[in-house]
Amino acid sequence: MSGMQTQASGAHIHYDVTGTGPVLLISQSGEGDADRTVDLVGRLADRFTVVTYDRRGLSRSRPDDPSAPVSIRLHADDAAAVLRQVTDGPALMLGLSLGAAIGLHLLVEHPGSVGTLIAHEPIALRFLAPAAETTARDKLASVRLAHQRHGWRAAAAQVAAVLGINPHDQDTEPGITAFPFTEARAANFEYFLSNDLGAVLADTLTLADLPADAHILPAVGRTSPHDGFDYLAALALAGRRRVEAHQFPGGHNGNLTHPQAFARRVHELVS
Repeated sequence: MSGMQTQASGAHIHYDVTGTGPVLLISQSGEGDADRTVDLVGRLADRFTVVTYDRRGLSRSRPDDPSAPVSIRLHADDAAAVLRQVTDGPALMLGLSLGAAIGLHLLVEHPGSVGTLIAHEPIALRFLAPAAETTARDKLASVRLAHQRHGWRAAAAQVAAVLGINPHDQDTEPGITAFPFTEARAANFEYFLSNDLGAVLADTLTLADLPADAHILPAVGRTSPHDGFDYLAALALAGRRRVEAHQFPGGHNGNLTHPQAFARRVHELVS
């Protein structure tokens, strides 16, 4: 089922449902909307009821007031509204970068909505040691400055560099879907850079805020830079929870470059 919407606080949120089995919510990062997960969904839908959605401000999820400020907590409220439409019990969740931060907020603010969260390189700056947090904030501030001075293309290239992604030279599985920079994708980048990046910088979630009984599986990309702030945040989360950080194929965007192997890893961790 695709093209469904639910009412959230000040917005209509678009979501899609594919497959059968336990409910698995996927929450993307950056400009990623529900369509960006098409390759991964196709490899998960045989075992899961996969739910994907357009985050508030992206594609078909339009806020009533586009100028209204957003927060990671508000994004978590939207994700909770989607989950209420598809299940009465706790769902599995795969959170990717910003999506992982949204999942962590769901555990705090909507207890019982998520049973197991795979938190892949969460963009959670308060998880970091002070020096690493300062470095991360400086890098993200430079992205915002690039956006203000040179536009979304320059800022998007800087985001990729900060995350250790070279879109012109990266290992991929064969036959993955290409996502050219269409007008719609450009609009999504504009919203992410103008709104969500500020929400990331303003987010106050700390490791101590997380429920002690929450089932969280911290995850990192096998080829991600080990000094990347999302990678370090995942390690800090693992250390706090006294669990291992599970390796996933590819780098920060391994769900896009290695969907088949990524799906296998999801199966392994939640089976």
